[in-house]
Amino acid sequence: MIIVAHDPKDASASPVASAAPTGSGLVEDPAIDSLEDRLAAARRAEEARLATENTPLQNNATRGATRIASTMIGYPVGGIVIGYLLDSVLGTLPWITIGLMFTAFAAACYQVMRTNPSVHRAD
Repeated sequence: MIIVAHDPKDASASPVASAAPTGSGLVEDPAIDSLEDRLAAARRAEEARLATENTPLQNNATRGATRIASTMIGYPVGGIVIGYLLDSVLGTLPWITIGLMFTAFAAACYQVMRTNPSVHRAD
């Protein structure tokens, strides 16, 4: 006995379907059909998740503004804290603090430009 999977969307294009008519003793495996249904449901769920995850910032202005503000404040503050700790340990106060603060500010600007879909980049 031969077991063949059947995809109803691809029935006409399938070489197995055209080569082996239904009366030839081939049996479809119900587990394969169940697997195809589960895969289709998983694809739909993943597409829905990606659609909500990749929404532009304009759809929810408050969320976008909060994200931008926290990035523009958090990165430099983090740079200042880490820089101060390194300066205290190495005895180079204030040079590492100043350097990390400006580096973190530049990284924050880059992050905001990357996440903002209204910024047009030349590719």
